[in-house]
Amino acid sequence: MNQEHPNISILKRFNPANPNTLAEVLAKDFVWHYINPKLSVLEGDYFGLSGLTDFFKRLGGLTSGSFKVNPISIIPMGDEIVITRVKDTMLLKGKSMEIDAIVVWCIINGQIREAWDIPIAHTAKMLKTIKEKL
Repeated sequence: MNQEHPNISILKRFNPANPNTLAEVLAKDFVWHYINPKLSVLEGDYFGLSGLTDFFKRLGGLTSGSFKVNPISIIPMGDEIVITRVKDTMLLKGKSMEIDAIVVWCIINGQIREAWDIPIAHTAKMLKTIKEKL
């Protein structure tokens, strides 16, 4: 019988739509790094629970609340790192889009300390047109 890696169990409880669940899994000094020069209006570092909820509120505003994360794969790498591949779907300026991304998570002592949200290169090209319209 295979047992699920404990860090995967922690990520399964991560739900940006519910700040109560976030408070349970995020470290107080949590940092969310959004890396996407093609969508610079959101690019940057967001600190703590309030920073993360602010990021998702801003993203929700840009996408009229249509943003959804669809997990593709999740791979633990040792005791502290988990890599997820996701396909995000949304409406942006009335256009439906799918964006592949990876998120690298750092989980220490049962809490998410840091995460890097990085769109896949070919997706970033697709966003160039979007940035120009924003």
